[in-house]
Amino acid sequence: MSNTRPLHPEVLNRLALALITASEVPSLLIDDNLVVKAASRSFCDAYLRDDADLIGMKLAAVGAGQWATPQLTTLLRATAAGSTEIGPYEMDAHFADTGDRKLVLTARHLDYGDTETVLIILTISDVTEMRLALKAKDDLLREKTILLQELQHRVANSLQIVASVLLLSARRVQSEETRVHLRDAHQRVMSVAAVQRQLAVSSIGDVKIANYLTDLCASLGASMIRDHDQISIAVEVDDSMATADTSVSLGLIVTELVINALKHAFPSHRRGVIKVGYQSLGDAWALSVSDDGVGMPKGDAVPEPGLGTSIIEALAKQLKAKVEITDLTPGTQVSIVHA
Repeated sequence: MSNTRPLHPEVLNRLALALITASEVPSLLIDDNLVVKAASRSFCDAYLRDDADLIGMKLAAVGAGQWATPQLTTLLRATAAGSTEIGPYEMDAHFADTGDRKLVLTARHLDYGDTETVLIILTISDVTEMRLALKAKDDLLREKTILLQELQHRVANSLQIVASVLLLSARRVQSEETRVHLRDAHQRVMSVAAVQRQLAVSSIGDVKIANYLTDLCASLGASMIRDHDQISIAVEVDDSMATADTSVSLGLIVTELVINALKHAFPSHRRGVIKVGYQSLGDAWALSVSDDGVGMPKGDAVPEPGLGTSIIEALAKQLKAKVEITDLTPGTQVSIVHA
């Protein structure tokens, strides 16, 4: 059982006065009539132009009437009655020395037990500079977003110009081998443009894989599939998120694999479906592109690894993943697995 005896209300009052007076936070001690009982030196330094004695002064009369707002008065009276507490309450105030300020106020009712004495501690924080700093930050982010959008627009235009030049050159050259290489380069520039276009409409920060790959495949299908009744692309992706850098690599891999399937899996107007899948579990994930086409060449018909294969292997290595190729009979599946 504690032997500590409760302090006399007068002692508590004096203690509260001493704490308020010494507080480094601008503070006032007021009673239920909103009369100032004590004020911290920090309050006087921040909000008064002179050393006027505030003790016994109505709060509404302090300064130039900055504290006489009806809403603040109502909140303080409710706090004195014990029905509410202010915290935090934001208000605007104008001071002759510092101009318009943004203030955040908190008020707490002091409970002395059986005593009828009602006192309120009111603290004031000036958040003007913080609000201005946040606004400046928001303005800077908005400006950077605009500049990024402009950069993406210029990149998209540049890629389109390069792709057009390559296609025009392919039509003019006499060598069939050169024509094939130029058309292949054109397709790869268009694939990069498709990836860039989909990332451009994504929000800054992490990218939702489902939306990104769905839009990317829709773009690839619209630009490369002539008859959508003959060939279609299906996307099955979970709700995973990825960084923009990872999304770029995944998008380039999907683009390479989809283009490869469109070029080789469905000869002679063969019908089929290309499926793009992505699933993750913790740090492990798997990206797959499969088709129900003619399958991989076998025996002497197996071609030498091309540029597309090298690109996919390089991107997979960058993602610290491995490439797995599966014969589906019919069709082929290429998986990029990060364990």
